[in-house]
Amino acid sequence: MTEAILQLKDIEKSFPGVKALDKACLSVYPGRVMALMGENGAGKSTMMKVLTGIYSSDGGSVHYQGETVSFSGPRESQEVGISIIHQELNLVPELTIAENIFLGREPTNAFGKIQWKKMFEHADQLLARLNVPYSSKALLGTLRFGEQQMVEIAKALSFESKVIIMDEPTDALTDKETKSLFKVIDELRAQQCGIVYISHRIKEIFEMCDDITVLRDGKFIRELLVAQTNEDELIELMVGRKLEEQYPRIPVQHDGVCFEVSGLSGAYIKDISFQLRKGEILGVSGLMGAGRTELMKTIYGAESKNAGEMKLNGKVVEPKSPQQALEAGIAYISEDRKADGLVLCLSVKENMTLSSLKDLTKTGRIETAQERAKVGEFIKAFNVKTPSQSQMIGNLSGGNQQKVSIAKGLMTSPDVLILDEPTRGVDVGAKKEIYQLINQFKEQGMSIILVSSEMQEVLGMSDRILVMHEGKLTGEFKAEEADQELLLACAVGQTQQQATTAEVEA
Repeated sequence: MTEAILQLKDIEKSFPGVKALDKACLSVYPGRVMALMGENGAGKSTMMKVLTGIYSSDGGSVHYQGETVSFSGPRESQEVGISIIHQELNLVPELTIAENIFLGREPTNAFGKIQWKKMFEHADQLLARLNVPYSSKALLGTLRFGEQQMVEIAKALSFESKVIIMDEPTDALTDKETKSLFKVIDELRAQQCGIVYISHRIKEIFEMCDDITVLRDGKFIRELLVAQTNEDELIELMVGRKLEEQYPRIPVQHDGVCFEVSGLSGAYIKDISFQLRKGEILGVSGLMGAGRTELMKTIYGAESKNAGEMKLNGKVVEPKSPQQALEAGIAYISEDRKADGLVLCLSVKENMTLSSLKDLTKTGRIETAQERAKVGEFIKAFNVKTPSQSQMIGNLSGGNQQKVSIAKGLMTSPDVLILDEPTRGVDVGAKKEIYQLINQFKEQGMSIILVSSEMQEVLGMSDRILVMHEGKLTGEFKAEEADQELLLACAVGQTQQQATTAEVEA
C-alpha cells in the first residue's frame, strides 16, 4: 500500500468525566477511501475535530504529507488542503447558495470588491458537478434539508483539498443525490485525494470504501481492507460482541383502533386516510419529498390542515400547535434534531424533560428529585453516553443526542408516538437498543408511526406499511405482504394494484 498522506498517531483527548480518545490512530492514503467506523461515542467526530483544530489534543501527533502539523482551527487546516463536511450543517439560510459556498473567501478584484459574476459561475459549476438542479443565486433557505447537505458538500469541494472528511454525507440525501456524490468520490479518488468516510450505513462502506479503521470507546481497534472483511465481522469489531437479528420485530395482539385519519389535506398532502391500532407499528415509506414529514407535522399541529378529520381513542382531535398535540396524547420526534428536537445550549436533563415538565411540577415548582430519577431511568434504558445529567447536550455525539430526543417524546407517555427517521446518524448497536425500546412501548400498547428512508428498517420493524408519493398514499401493505420492490414501485407513483400486478407478472 502507498504511504499515508495523513496520519493521526496515539491521539488522546479528555473532557470532564470522560476520556473521548485513548491512543486513537488513523491513516489516510492518497487515491483511497478510508471508512472510519465505530458506535456513537466511539470518538470519530472528536478525532476529526482534533485533526482540524477545533479541539486541541492532550497527547499524540498529526502528520500530513510527511510533516508533523498542528492546526489552530478549521480555516488553517483548509488552507493546507484538509476539508471536512460536517454531519450538522454550517450554513446561513438567508444567504444565496454561492454566498454560502464562498463565505469569508469571496473572489475579489484589486480594489477589494467582490467579483459576483465569477463567484456565481464557479458555484454553478460545483452544483452541476453534483447534479444539483438549482441556480447558485437561489436562497439557501428555499432548499430542503437534503439539498442543503449537497451545498455543504459543494462547499468542501470548492477548497480543492488533498484530504476530505465526510461525516455522514448521505444522511439526508435521496438515492439520486447519493449516486451523484459517489460519482464525485470516484473522481476525487482518481485525482489521488485521500477521503475519510464516516457513515452508519454499512452497505455504503462496502460499496464505496477501500479501507476501514474501527474505533471503540475512544481506542483504535483495527485497520483492515474492505475486500478482506464482511458486515458481521465489522459489526462485531465495532460493538465488541456479536449482534444478532438486526430488526427484532415482535408480534403483539392489536387491540382496536387508537388513531384514525380521514381525508386529511394540507399544503403538501392530499386526501390522506389511515387507521393506527393499539400496540401497532405503522411504517411510512416513500422517497425524499413524498410528503411523509409534512403529513406527520400536520398531525402534530406544526402544519395547518385545510380538510379532513382526526380521531384519537374515538374522540375528534384538532391540534393547532405541537403543545395541543402533546396535551391530546400525540408526540412527534423530528427528523432534524438540531432544528426541531433539542436546545443545544441546555443540559441533557433539561432537554429530556422539556415536553413533560407539567407532569414533573407540583404547586408551580419542578420536583427536582423526581426529575433526576426519571431522567436517570431513561439514560440507563437508552444507554446514553454522558458524564452527567447536567452535561450540555451540544457536547454529546449525534447519536446520543438522538437518543435524548426520542426519550423526550417517550417521557410524555403518549398514546401515539411519531418517530421521523429515529435512527438517522445512529450506529448499529444503538439502533438495536432503540428498536428494543420501541418494542417495549409497543408491548405496553403504545401506537407508533415509524417514518424512515431506510426500506429495510420499515420492512423489518413495521406491522403495516404506508407508501407515499407526491403527498398522496399510493400503497398500504401488511408486513408479510411487502418487499422492497413493491414499496419502491409505489414510492415512484404506481398504485398498489399496479405494483402487485407487475411483481406477479415478473
